[in-house]
Amino acid sequence: QVHLTESGGGLVQAGGSLRLSCSASGRSFGDYAMGWFRQTPGNEREFVAGISRNAGNTHYTDSVKGRFTISRDNAKNSVFLQMNSLRPEDTAVYTCAAVETGWPISVVATTDYSYWGQGTQVTVSS
Repeated sequence: QVHLTESGGGLVQAGGSLRLSCSASGRSFGDYAMGWFRQTPGNEREFVAGISRNAGNTHYTDSVKGRFTISRDNAKNSVFLQMNSLRPEDTAVYTCAAVETGWPISVVATTDYSYWGQGTQVTVSS
């Protein structure tokens, strides 16, 4: 079992930055690939970024490439999402997810992840 807790969300103006953190407790964090997803009311959860368990591979959805950076610190059992040049359309609840593998078969699929946090709200005002 892995318990995930997100933090770092909030209200920011368009063009601003936020850094989300996801802290993991439980079994060895370094055994898990991690992902960030986001969801808005009435919509399905959307993949944002993923990182392999050794940080050797990362993947981003097209809309955040060049603006968001996923990283991890296995010694601190944490994964991060640095979000720059934020846009109003980035407004969502952001949730981190974990799966016990080096790299998921489909890193973008919610069904590939076994553990989920509760999420943190990010609101970008125009």
